[in-house]
Amino acid sequence: MMTNKREKLGKISSDLILKTPDSLDPIEIEKTLHKDYENNVFECINSSKKAFTGDFYVVVITKKERLMQNVIRHYFFSRASCPTPDYDQTVYKFNSENQEIELLWTIPSRDASFYLKDHSAEVVPSEWGLLDFVLKFADGTLFKMAKKLNNEMDDSPLLVQ
Repeated sequence: MMTNKREKLGKISSDLILKTPDSLDPIEIEKTLHKDYENNVFECINSSKKAFTGDFYVVVITKKERLMQNVIRHYFFSRASCPTPDYDQTVYKFNSENQEIELLWTIPSRDASFYLKDHSAEVVPSEWGLLDFVLKFADGTLFKMAKKLNNEMDDSPLLVQ
């Protein structure tokens, strides 16, 4: 009988900590995390179509494991209301009428956001979209968009009836 022996996540994590990283650029690190990302977004949409009768939002949260800081996971879920913008978050709006998905924002980690803002003059054209999201998050534009999508009054935390 053949056994498929795999290393435990903790062992892999500790081995990687000892290894010198290939890149310390936060943007490069973010890019490597998105290998199966699209498939997971579409899977979340397909499973959520049954739960919602109208439009809904797909939220992707990126988290580092507490005890293994080099292990990063994405959590995909849907909700009826638009969430408040935050670091390590991507939000899509699914339009149920025309079956289209719209990217509302992607906000990288706090460190990556500050890196982009601090080095905005050096940001390459392929990263301008991400920089735009970071700047709109910082100036409150994304927060106002979320409130509008939720039919909330601009100057009040109360919902419009």
